[in-house]
Amino acid sequence: MTAKQLNLQNIIDGVKPCSEKDRELAIARTAQLVMPPRALGRLHEISERLCAIQQTTHLSINRKAFLVMAGDHGVVAEGVSAYPQVVTGEMVKTFLIGGAGINVLAKRVNADVYVVDMGVIPDLSTLDLPNQDTLFVHKIAEGTANFTQGPAMSREDAEKAVVIGFNLASDLFREGIDLLGTGDMGIGNTTPSAAIGAVITGADLDQMVGRGTGVDDEGLARKKEAIHKGIQLNSPDQTDGIGVLAKIGGFEIGGIAGAILAGAYHRKPVVIDGFISTAGALIAQTLCPHVGDYLFAGHCSEEPGHRHMLTYLGLSPILDLGLRLGEGTGAALAMNIMEGAVGIFSEMLTFEEAGVTDKE
Repeated sequence: MTAKQLNLQNIIDGVKPCSEKDRELAIARTAQLVMPPRALGRLHEISERLCAIQQTTHLSINRKAFLVMAGDHGVVAEGVSAYPQVVTGEMVKTFLIGGAGINVLAKRVNADVYVVDMGVIPDLSTLDLPNQDTLFVHKIAEGTANFTQGPAMSREDAEKAVVIGFNLASDLFREGIDLLGTGDMGIGNTTPSAAIGAVITGADLDQMVGRGTGVDDEGLARKKEAIHKGIQLNSPDQTDGIGVLAKIGGFEIGGIAGAILAGAYHRKPVVIDGFISTAGALIAQTLCPHVGDYLFAGHCSEEPGHRHMLTYLGLSPILDLGLRLGEGTGAALAMNIMEGAVGIFSEMLTFEEAGVTDKE
């Protein structure tokens, strides 16, 4: 059975937890490295988790890529964003030109950037765009519906979004990608992300909802009211990941959830970016609790709810730099740290190899 024939239940059933034995073998090697015990702090944890994922103490991360999922949102009509909706499509063009933040930072770690139209309003397939081989058009609809008036999408479309993300990430893994980063683009998408975060983690809206693109106090109040109204109207069940996605989510969030499931299914590490990517991770973990074994949190966003999300997922951010751009930028920066962790684990000598006297 190929990846494209798998349904969602097949995918979930195919995910297995990482072996503690593999991590323990990695910890044993770390203990032999020529330094005081665990002197490089969380670098050791990162490399040991990668060993458990790859099921080896011979680590390698050679090829890296980003899937930047794009989608528009009907809830923008409620005045929840500081930017007009047309910016989503314009930013997709900027990604393809290579001029966005993720393009700049991905270059630093030699990572490819692919953009996915999961449901933006403009018809990108009719435009003369550069680098079209890096654009995947899988438009489910021209944006979601306004979830203050009903579900954001049908349950069928929610599942479709997840499977699309799974298949695209699976293709990259089969082509030799060792490390995948998630990114997003969608004006208004901190609103469904905050709604998902509030429902699944149980945090209240004051803890979860932030200013997103920089809305003023009135905009923040409108945003909280829209989320409250959407949750009350649609009554999502926090244990039903597809239901939550359908009722208050976004197409790109579903795509991110699918990419995360692909990492777990294929035993490949995935670095999630900020608030929107972590909303996708919440959906993925609700569907399949083992996905956390394969996830790394690139950073902690300035969005107040992001820390609550990461705590719920049991993830510690690699970086905390006050970032709030999205696109995958925080994950790209974190990949530098991860490469350093792999280098220390793989290239640093042991006490015996270096001829240095170990502690008594």
